[in-house]
Amino acid sequence: MKIYTKNGDKGQTRLIGGTNVPKNDARIEAYGTVDELNSFIGLLASHSLKKETAAFLEKIQHNLFVIGSYLATDTKKTTHSGDSILLPEVISEMEMEIDRIQSCLPELRSFVLPGGSPEASVCHVCRTVCRRAERRIVEISEQYSVDYLVIIYVNRLSDYFFVLSRELNIGGNVKEILWKK
Repeated sequence: MKIYTKNGDKGQTRLIGGTNVPKNDARIEAYGTVDELNSFIGLLASHSLKKETAAFLEKIQHNLFVIGSYLATDTKKTTHSGDSILLPEVISEMEMEIDRIQSCLPELRSFVLPGGSPEASVCHVCRTVCRRAERRIVEISEQYSVDYLVIIYVNRLSDYFFVLSRELNIGGNVKEILWKK
């Protein structure tokens, strides 16, 4: 299989189902931003993290692949395959992990500025790219049917990166940078 197909040379790409769309189509922007987030998660995972954290990040990457496949499917031409359907359990799992991390953190009394350790800083990049992905997904949900579980998962995911950034800073004895008026 060749890596290049030349199909995109004129600014078009193909959705699952065969529909050609411009590369700046809102659906391409949505799943492209999910892919960008997945790449930043790979960068985060390349740092020295606890085995449990690295394993959870890998699960997230797999879930984002499912979401990308879901968003890349033109349901006017084909149905979603089982591999592109997000299961409700992944949201529960995400919420349990957020709650577990947050239970070990001091109460937050101020906004936290992005930064701290390199790992926590990458978490903040992941969080903000995740929020952009969420905006893109909500945007396409106004034109195309989008499973509410996808929007919920991405919303929870940004919260996960926030609490993970705090855990990494506090666990690494790196002072959080609190916002001052």
